[in-house]
Amino acid sequence: MRKITNQELGRPSIEEFAAMEKMPVVVVLDNVRSAQNVGAFFRTGDAFAIERLLLCGITATPPAREIYKSSLGAEQTVAWQHYPTTAQAVESLKEQGYTIIAIEQVEGATMLDKVEVATDKKYALIFGNEVMGVDQGVVDMCDGAIEIPQAGTKHSINVSVSGGVVIWKFFEKFINR
Repeated sequence: MRKITNQELGRPSIEEFAAMEKMPVVVVLDNVRSAQNVGAFFRTGDAFAIERLLLCGITATPPAREIYKSSLGAEQTVAWQHYPTTAQAVESLKEQGYTIIAIEQVEGATMLDKVEVATDKKYALIFGNEVMGVDQGVVDMCDGAIEIPQAGTKHSINVSVSGGVVIWKFFEKFINR
């Protein structure tokens, strides 16, 4: 077994990535306090070709050294916008016809392994603050919620790790359509 070189990976250029079809998934960060987590979301968003990233409230925005540490340049490829509040972002997404999903431990949440992704829909996935999660007022605006099944004592996963787990679930559906 031999490691594949960067040249063999066939990575698109920034221009080619900008022109390629994206997965109809918008990722919304609700007051995420760690800029390194934000950078990780940029990198994951690039890997899975999300449509865009919405940075809300206190969530850091580029330019920011701490974002660059973990994004490794993905802030140049993933489209992003800042909203003063997550509620404003959600209102805009609803007007655009997105199905709004909180990634949160709430009553009635669908476990990730049971989620049915419809490839004819557009989704907005909301990830919350590292301590408080998705704000209850924002949860109230959502069409549904997804919870990641867990077996450990913490029932808590870093927000950017949660992002990778959940976004992959959507990507695996859209990559095969």
